[in-house]
Amino acid sequence: MANKESPELSKLAKDLVNQLAAIIRNAQIHDPSNVAVTSAIEKFLSIINPIIDSEGGVSLDVVGEFFYLNETRVRYSMEYLLNFDFLLREFKRHSLGNITFTRTVKSPDMQAFLKAFITSSFSPEPFEAISEGVLLAGIQSIGVGVLKRIKEEEGEVDIRKTVKKTYFNAVSFTKGVMTKMQSGEKVSIKKAKRVVESMVDLILDQEELLLGMTAIKDYDEYTYHHSVNVSILSVTLGQRVGLPKKALMELGLVALFHDIGKTEIPAEILNKPSKFTEDEWTVIKKHPAWGVRALLRMKGFDSTSIRAAIVAFEHHIHHDHTGYPKVKKLEELDLYSRIVSIADQYDGMTSSRVYARVPMQPDKALSLMMERSGIQLDPLLLKFFINMVGVFPVGTLVMLDTRELGIVYGSNTMFPSRPRIMVIMDSVGKHIKGYVVDLTEKTADGIYSRSIQKTLDPNKYKVNLAEYML
Repeated sequence: MANKESPELSKLAKDLVNQLAAIIRNAQIHDPSNVAVTSAIEKFLSIINPIIDSEGGVSLDVVGEFFYLNETRVRYSMEYLLNFDFLLREFKRHSLGNITFTRTVKSPDMQAFLKAFITSSFSPEPFEAISEGVLLAGIQSIGVGVLKRIKEEEGEVDIRKTVKKTYFNAVSFTKGVMTKMQSGEKVSIKKAKRVVESMVDLILDQEELLLGMTAIKDYDEYTYHHSVNVSILSVTLGQRVGLPKKALMELGLVALFHDIGKTEIPAEILNKPSKFTEDEWTVIKKHPAWGVRALLRMKGFDSTSIRAAIVAFEHHIHHDHTGYPKVKKLEELDLYSRIVSIADQYDGMTSSRVYARVPMQPDKALSLMMERSGIQLDPLLLKFFINMVGVFPVGTLVMLDTRELGIVYGSNTMFPSRPRIMVIMDSVGKHIKGYVVDLTEKTADGIYSRSIQKTLDPNKYKVNLAEYML
């Protein structure tokens, strides 16, 4: 592609992705022949056809969490971030790896393509349904390709096993670091970087699966799981706001160590099952400062160590500076601190802890966090976070209006209240082998087949999330 890095072409690429997202959003609400959709199509054609003429064709590919236009990565911008994110989810939801435009595209071609795209949303094999729809419509100017997954020499790996291994490696590493620190040993930050890098790579390629792992809480090893969960949630949020990979690596690392100062809190206080006394709270509130000291003692001290120390110190200060530690003069909190604070609160509230054995349901935790928007938590970042985890986060146990019980298995950015559900109990209360249903599915009468009636406490129903999520 000539002039790949030209600012003009870069802007056209961004506009093209943004406009394609706008068309699909409109087509999910209106018929493809509706004026809202056709107007959006005309705008899209005014962008893409000149590029096709000059380049001989256009290929829009998804690689990891990014779009590539004719093999050149399309840069994110805050202005278009939500539409980019929406389109990326839609591509992945349809197992769509690329769309190619090989000749001048006309409005009827796009309308027929949209019809195939929307219809395929209700198919168990959406990519095959799109391909068939494009073929049957006789569209000559548009082609589609399947989404490529991670592969190794002997063939496609079981990605779920890779995700599980990566997650538990990180938990095991964190436990090792904290144990060494408690015994006074020095630990190296280099190995931590390798652990975080493997998580970031997976998040870039399989965000939803790794995010789903954070729904699995371990009461006995809360501290270690919490550190890893906060790291995953922080990196995913960082990705949503457009941080580059290098920054995501740093964010993942500082998030992993945000609570490292807790290793110095006496076990009889940290593990106390009842309410803390005022004196005990005073001790607990020292862990941010102790975290700074621990991080600055690490081997391999560098600029990331300093950033980690800043986040460890700031993650309880709050957006409006009403938290702790109290400082006389403080500028705006570090971006990483604001991200980690959100991830920390969410994971903390939705986990079983010594002093709170019954965790809060994810939807209720989000509701409480929304009340803290602009007070304890950065309001803009919180909006991105809620969009990321969805109205019903992955791992939420729900009852459907069909009286079936299920676990939220995958989010839906366009219809947040209609995620994908793994049904684990039928309408008469019989346990069944989990199968996944899409709550956007409708009956022949145009009525939704299933809807969420209410969220439930998995502990009360003795549902082991790990049994289904792993």
